[in-house]
Order: sequence, then C-alpha cells, then structure tokens
Amino acid sequence: MLTIRKILFPTDFSDTSERALNYALFLAHQYGAELHLLHVEVLYDEDPHNPKRHFPDTETILERLRALTRNNDAGGQLPEGAVDRLDIRYAHRRNISAAPAIVEYAAEEAIDLIVMGTHGRRGLRRLLLGSVAEEVVRTAPCPVLTVRARRDEDTPRPVRHILVPIDFSQHAREALTVAREIAAQYGARLQLLHVLEEVLHPAFYNFGATSLKDLMPDIEEKATEAMKKFFRETPGAEVEASYHVIEGHAGRDIAAFAEKHASDLIVISTHGLTGLEHLLLGSVTEKVARRAPCPVLVVKAFRRSIVPSGTG
Repeated sequence: MLTIRKILFPTDFSDTSERALNYALFLAHQYGAELHLLHVEVLYDEDPHNPKRHFPDTETILERLRALTRNNDAGGQLPEGAVDRLDIRYAHRRNISAAPAIVEYAAEEAIDLIVMGTHGRRGLRRLLLGSVAEEVVRTAPCPVLTVRARRDEDTPRPVRHILVPIDFSQHAREALTVAREIAAQYGARLQLLHVLEEVLHPAFYNFGATSLKDLMPDIEEKATEAMKKFFRETPGAEVEASYHVIEGHAGRDIAAFAEKHASDLIVISTHGLTGLEHLLLGSVTEKVARRAPCPVLVVKAFRRSIVPSGTG
C-alpha cells in the first residue's frame, strides 16, 4: 500500500477545483491522511490602482475553505460523517504567483501528494494565460494528481483500468511501481502503453519509409516483449496487465488511448525538464495532463516517493 500521510488541495474556489476536492477527500479517507486546504491570493492579479480593489482578510478566506468541506461527502463516495472525522488543516497564503506558493507550502509541510484541478486550456488561451497546474506538476517536490474539469462527471469513479505509458526509462519504472500498488489496492488491471513516435528523418523518404514500421515490420512485437520484460523486472504488487503499442505522438495519443480504452487513471512520470530545455522540448506529461479524460497521477522519480521502501 502506498504511503500517503499528507495531502494538499490548492483551490481557487472555482468549479474545476471543487471537483478535484472530491478526489482529495476520498483519498484522505482511504489513506487516513491529513488534508491541507490551501488558497493562494495572487497579488497584482488585477489593477493595483483600483481603489475598489481590496484583499479579504485571512479569517474570511479560512471560513470559505471550511465551508468547502462542510457537509461534503465527496459526491456520495464516503460514508456519512466521514469528512467530519478527517484531520483537515486550512491555510491562506499571498504571493505574486500561485504555483510557487503551492510548491513552497508543499515543501514546508512535507506533503506526500498534491490533488488539484486543471482547466485543460489549449492553444492561444493557454499560451497567454499559462497553467498553474502545469507549473506545479513540473516543480512540485512530490507526486501530483490532476483532475480535469468535466461536466458529465463530478465524483471519483471506480478505478478498474490504470494506464501506464512506458518509455523504458527509470522514471517510467517508478511510475509503474506506483501503478502496481494502486492496482493491487483497487483490484484494477494495468494497461501498459508504448508509443512509437511516427516522425522520421527526411533522409528515409528516398527509401519509401514513412514510419518505423516500414523500417522494422516486427517493431510492435519487439516493443511488446520489451514491455513484458520491463514489467517483470519492475518491483511492485502482483497484478494483471495488458500490453499495447501504437504509432503516433505521445502527448496527444496517450490521452486518446485513455479515452478509447476507458482508462480510469493515468500514472505517468515526469523527467523534470526546466528552463530552456523545457521551453524547447515541452513535456509529454504536461500535455497528457491537459488532454486526458481521466485523472492523471504524475510521479516524480527524483523527488518524494509514495512507494514504501522495500517494495517488491
């Protein structure tokens, strides 16, 4: 079983974050974890010269946070009175940006898991506004569970199928170990997926090759065998798994696979790119979190782990 003692739920009081709260409450109940509700007040978010603009006092914010959990049963997923028995802490911070404040709080309080909503912005709107969730995913000292806003689903759904993208890195191995533990706890089946990137160098065009399959007709079989070996050599609980190989672009097609195959959760690792490297290459993990039809658990192989030592 995973070790989750402290869960952080950052909120901006939007409908998106409220849906994520259902997951935070459910997980706090499941693991007996301490739940921290945090609101970050972003300074200078509006015109600072507007005389009508004012900051609510801390007690007003804390009362609003308390109201979120009052009479909340995680969308009917928890027994009556379960939330009242949770150890819930309420916090209010002010900062010029939300994401650094969330990450700082997580580090100070030794948080094991952050649960937060994401608006799933794309295109120009995302380019202009950015994403707090994506910045937290990239810089948090612990795993992050992102929950995308969906009108047709407000409550945590049963976890029966867990999708784990595999790129054969040590980062992916850490994610697979976490996924195995979750699958064992919920009686779920793993879906291991490897994406063959479809872009080939123009030099190959002269040979009539437009994809890796043209060059290596048996590449799917080899990738499947490699995933089976990777699964056998990765520590974790004994669970059932299926193996899938597709051709495409990982950031786009992992989410599409989850939609097509009714995945209830995606567990994926992040390589922690920062600075210019992140600007140029982007992050498959962030793209998946933005597009996925289900919650995405982002594992940080190089940061705080929720896998008990000695697992496997």
